[in-house]
Amino acid sequence: MSGLMVDAQNVRKSFGRTHVLRGINFQVSSGSVVCLLGASGSGKSTFLRCINHLERIDGGVLYVEGSPVGFRQKGNKLYELKDKDIARDRSDVGMVFQKFNLFEHRTALENIIEAPIQVRKKARKEAVQRGMDLLSTVGMADKHAEYPRQLSGGQQQRVAIARALAMDPKLMLFDEATSALDPELVGEVLDVMRKLAGDGMTMIVVTHEINFAREVADEIVFMCDGIVEEKGDPKMVLSTPQSPRTQSFLSKVL
Repeated sequence: MSGLMVDAQNVRKSFGRTHVLRGINFQVSSGSVVCLLGASGSGKSTFLRCINHLERIDGGVLYVEGSPVGFRQKGNKLYELKDKDIARDRSDVGMVFQKFNLFEHRTALENIIEAPIQVRKKARKEAVQRGMDLLSTVGMADKHAEYPRQLSGGQQQRVAIARALAMDPKLMLFDEATSALDPELVGEVLDVMRKLAGDGMTMIVVTHEINFAREVADEIVFMCDGIVEEKGDPKMVLSTPQSPRTQSFLSKVL
């Protein structure tokens, strides 16, 4: 691991009078896996959405690989980017949501090659080859011609992961990627995520899969009421949490 991929400095976000992020300070090294834990409403998903500017922060600054998200820095001033420039930067960050969000009228392979062709301007032949390689990586090569309605939830989520990887992202964000799945399908998605972690992909994972976090994460961050309540080595945080709030949360999920 070398350098910082994500550097959040006093990041704040509100929706009306509701303060969702109250000053997040958070760093992720390149090549590392960080798992975000916390109860619903603690700000985890909002923070992920801020990283790729799906939500605009209200205060602080958020850097991805040294560049402020949604802005360009000139001297000591930040200037907000135009929508097309934000979209270009966002394409470097892959995100996998709870819902699969696949195009229902396109096959698994067509879902994967759409963005590389339209956004990256890759030749169709190259995109198809890369798409098939990625489907093979997630164990879905034999389903390349099937439509989302023909696939199980776990299979759809694996296609969604392959679609995100097709843009060759420098960072992958997972927002409770297994929470919408039936229990028997969770393992196949976690296996893909384990492989990505083993291959050195920088990942931030919002999850309630505590065993997965213990096994794969380089660091666990526990969020509560819009702040980072506790963070550290997975074994230490999960076995001997220092914060009473972390202790209370883990007592309910372990």
